[in-house]
Amino acid sequence: MSNEVQPELLTVKETAEYLRIPLPTVYYLVQRGQLPAIQIGGRRRIKRSLLDRDILRNEESGQPTVLVVDDDPALQTLFKQFLKKAGFGRIVVGSAAEALSFADRQSFDLVFLDLKLPDMAGDELYAKLKELHPEMPIVIITGYPDSEILSKILSSGPVTVIKKPIEFDQLNRTVRILGHKGAEVS
Repeated sequence: MSNEVQPELLTVKETAEYLRIPLPTVYYLVQRGQLPAIQIGGRRRIKRSLLDRDILRNEESGQPTVLVVDDDPALQTLFKQFLKKAGFGRIVVGSAAEALSFADRQSFDLVFLDLKLPDMAGDELYAKLKELHPEMPIVIITGYPDSEILSKILSSGPVTVIKKPIEFDQLNRTVRILGHKGAEVS
């Protein structure tokens, strides 16, 4: 083990290596404000301490962590608002590759998984996530409740399924049923 001091400010490339996600994904997450970046000259730098605190949340923080995998920007926004109100640590991604890179680094208290993703079928991602973390609860979100992809997942055991369009109240009921505190609806 090296005693070398890790730099606090990471380049975008170093951040991609640190999080083990593709470089274009880091650029995308920085542009959308989902990674804590600062502008220095014409370049972006990401603070390692904020990545560790906000993105790779420690289990000891006591705050449940949720991974949302859905490529619909409107649904991503709904999840971000709901999970922030409910007090969850949250990572919202739009592809299976991003989801797997985060799941490789940590387990989540809850995963919301869309079945239709741009880079992998939902049942395949479900199986890979379960392989990494067999006890991790995964809630399926779909606009296609009669799909073959969902049938494959259901054949592996009981699964919670939320049908799109998703509403705030529906998310609240789901997280409460799964044993978490929901959000106060104002």
